[in-house]
Amino acid sequence: MGKTIRQLSEELKISKQAINQRINSINGFRSKHTYKVKNHLEIDNQGVKMLADFDKQKRQERQQNQQDENDKNDNIDHILLKQIDVKDQQIANLQQALDQQQKLQIATVAENHRLKEHVQKLSGLLEPSSTTQQQQSNDKDDVLANNVNTRHSKDKNDKLNENRVAEYGHKEKKVSKCKVNNSWWHFW
Repeated sequence: MGKTIRQLSEELKISKQAINQRINSINGFRSKHTYKVKNHLEIDNQGVKMLADFDKQKRQERQQNQQDENDKNDNIDHILLKQIDVKDQQIANLQQALDQQQKLQIATVAENHRLKEHVQKLSGLLEPSSTTQQQQSNDKDDVLANNVNTRHSKDKNDKLNENRVAEYGHKEKKVSKCKVNNSWWHFW
């Protein structure tokens, strides 16, 4: 024989409303564990046991849910720690690559500096050579000018010779070599 809601509330020391809430929260409880006797509702022994163990069962469910949540959090923590380890390794690799790039940059700058100094030394050696080239160029200009002057004076002398030949009445006598203008540049 079962118990009424009032008897059960007195035995469990909880209100009738709490008993009704427990009954309503368990799926299919009314159809399986309650029956009507005269004008009141009675709960069978198995239903009484379920309602008495309701707190224990809820506590166990909460504990299980909490354990599941803790396990889930532990898994998430473990995954996050692995990700952090991977990111730390990536950062270390990037830092190493950056250090290598900076070393290469410093070496390149030093090499550029040495090459600039070398070019400046070579430029210093070429400058006296370039003044020599300028001097040689000036000498060539003088030689060219002398050649032009020589040709010009030779042309004048040839014209004079032609005039002299013409003066002597077209004699077949050749005029001996004319005197060439003996300027200082003709001695070279």
